Amino acid sequence: MFSLSTAAVVFGVIFLAELPDKTALAGLLLGTRFRASYVFAGVAAAFALHVVLAVAAGSVLTLLPQRPLQAVVGLLFLGGGLYLLRSKAEEDEEIKEPSSASFWKVAGSGFMLILVAEFGDLTQIMTANLAARYDDWLSVGIGAFAALCAVAGIGILGGRALLKRVPMRLITRVAACVMLVLAAWSFYEAIAG
Repeated sequence: MFSLSTAAVVFGVIFLAELPDKTALAGLLLGTRFRASYVFAGVAAAFALHVVLAVAAGSVLTLLPQRPLQAVVGLLFLGGGLYLLRSKAEEDEEIKEPSSASFWKVAGSGFMLILVAEFGDLTQIMTANLAARYDDWLSVGIGAFAALCAVAGIGILGGRALLKRVPMRLITRVAACVMLVLAAWSFYEAIAG
């Protein structure tokens, strides 16, 4: 059953974690070179595949006993938060232009770029953690997909303007703090549960 509150929490966590990621910058680069709607179609398709894989992995985690599961989820959130605190803003990566600007070439380039760059990425792992934590694959999947598409849209349409107003370092710190709070909450549930 769909839970709007779960989807909103997942959206917030994944949105903040994805903003400082290299894929947002890759979307920005593709968006400056090609038609935005073509780029977005390919990127959204890749994110849909990643969310399905992450939610499936998270659903398998729910088969574990509740207290150890909360401890594992807490450790993963803690690791993600510490990783973000220690990471620096990623630099733009070199992206090859396709030979033509047809829909299939541009969308295919966006799809392949995101498919490879996001596999095993922090946000995919976070989505699996959230699916395990909430045991609600639909709400988690919708929230994560919406967040990833929102970040891609921002990157494709207006990433440079956002970065002029909000430093990447601040965005990364906020995302890390959210993950550390979720880690503390998961540890609390593991101990008190």
